Amino acid sequence: MATETKQTVLIILLCVLWYICSSTNNVIGKMVLSELPYPMTVTMVQLLSITFYSGPFFNLFHIRKNADMNWKYYFQFIIPLALGKFLSSVSSHVSIWKVPVSYAHTVKATMPLFTVVLSRIIMKEKQTFSIYISLVPIITGVLIATLTEISFDMIGLVSALISTLGFSLQNIFSKKVLKDTQIHHLRLLHVLGRLAFFLFLPVWIFSDMFSVLKHPSIINLDYRVISLLFFDGVLNWLQNILAFSVLSLVTPLTYAVASASKRIFVIGISLFILGNPVTWMNILGMVMACCGVLCYNRAKYFARLQKVTLPTYADTKYSVLKNETTIANGKPYQQNGFHRNLLFNPSNTSTGSSMLVM
Repeated sequence: MATETKQTVLIILLCVLWYICSSTNNVIGKMVLSELPYPMTVTMVQLLSITFYSGPFFNLFHIRKNADMNWKYYFQFIIPLALGKFLSSVSSHVSIWKVPVSYAHTVKATMPLFTVVLSRIIMKEKQTFSIYISLVPIITGVLIATLTEISFDMIGLVSALISTLGFSLQNIFSKKVLKDTQIHHLRLLHVLGRLAFFLFLPVWIFSDMFSVLKHPSIINLDYRVISLLFFDGVLNWLQNILAFSVLSLVTPLTYAVASASKRIFVIGISLFILGNPVTWMNILGMVMACCGVLCYNRAKYFARLQKVTLPTYADTKYSVLKNETTIANGKPYQQNGFHRNLLFNPSNTSTGSSMLVM
């Protein structure tokens, strides 16, 4: 009982820290981009933070080393994932730069929609009716928020949608890499961050570096802007660590609810601190979209639970064999070429055997 209480307290503490880091990171990001309007530079600072801090931190806490990957797999999955991480992050910063944080996060609530569509196209996955229905309030809420957004900007909207699409693709393929390679999720974060940084360092030098060095905030050594840029990188790295830590301690449904609640918290804090003007219809759209995400997570959980609890092929076969098994010479005799004991051999049971083909 004491152990469960300690774990509950730990989870609550991690969630609170995660919410604080995420909301602070978004507010600081908006402040930085208002003073230093270079989204690619902000992204590079965040990737540098992941590259610089992750190695020593993971070694300190004995996070297991990287899994071995052949070059073909590396070029087929890891490099595209790093590319996607960079482009998604840049698009995310463009959206925060062009539109209020609250609106950008409302648009990002459409991630379940992208996930469902992309999973159907790429993985050929079908969803339950309740999952499709849960997407309706998300779409409706984002439409209401868009139509009533006072500070609407088309570039901001498109950037937020591209960012959400990119992160959805990352989620799908990251799960595949984690399953294929058994790499630790934090090590994967480090690998992708480091690779994205070095791949796009030449691009940043060509496109942003000289303009940034000529910016008044850098020429005059404006410590406020430089400090905000530094803390933005640190907080982005820290919120990634906290998010993965929470994920490792709770069920997928609990994490999904915590993540959706975090988005509501970020929207609320950004409205309070940054004070961007909103209407009641705008707030209604935000709330509807966030509630839709909660409904989607709940529907997704029960769909996954249904797949686990439905009778498997092996269970059905056993129920038939149990009635057909006879005794020959004092020993169990199997008809149709099966033996009851084989069905309880773990080596014959794969994780996929309990999956329902939709």
